[in-house]
Amino acid sequence: MIKLEQASFTYKSKQALEDINIHIKEGESIAIIGPNGSGKSTFLKLLNGIISPSEGKYIFDGTEINENKLKDNKFLKLFHKRVGFVFQNSDTQLFCSTVFEEIAFGPIQMGLREDEINKRVNDCLKMLNIEKIKDEHPYNLSGGEKKRVAIASVLALNPEILTLDEPMSGIDPKGKRFLRDLLIALNKSGKTIICATHDFQYVDGMFERAIVFSENHKIIRDDKYCNIIEDEEFLKEYNII
Repeated sequence: MIKLEQASFTYKSKQALEDINIHIKEGESIAIIGPNGSGKSTFLKLLNGIISPSEGKYIFDGTEINENKLKDNKFLKLFHKRVGFVFQNSDTQLFCSTVFEEIAFGPIQMGLREDEINKRVNDCLKMLNIEKIKDEHPYNLSGGEKKRVAIASVLALNPEILTLDEPMSGIDPKGKRFLRDLLIALNKSGKTIICATHDFQYVDGMFERAIVFSENHKIIRDDKYCNIIEDEEFLKEYNII
């Protein structure tokens, strides 16, 4: 479903990703691991079409994603319906007056009927257990509540692929356990989960596969998640734990 072929990304003459070759199949659950500044967030932005490779190719479901393709509004709309992104900082993602409006925003942009929009919003409110705060302003919410609203706003579009950048950051242990169980359930329902994380304590059972980035912005290991997480010597050597 996703292929990167010798993909690199340079920002203001600084290398952020170098020579990335990867193949992700539909329905996988993948942890993106690496030290701070290794390129994890940049990788997720590339997958979501926020940036395009400076070199190499990004192929999504047989179509190359490049600058010209991303200028096509019709294509972009369909692409963002299929691939959802939950940012690390929820404040950058939330901008509407109420939680209900926030979750409804995406489906409205997609031109869905009002009854379908309301159904999706109510389903997501229930799924994230945030029905009680539907009329609240997102600005007034706790970090954990903001994270749930951000996830709900992405899930309202029913994407096939859900990418998340450090989703456990800024939320309490109970919220982390809730999110872990939710992501496992979403993966079991058929969604592809790609998640940058360093919060290994709370992600047990979430991932089958892990892709590890090094400080020089390259992939240094692609293996079963359990093999990597149990290799303490490797994790210490590459400044991951």
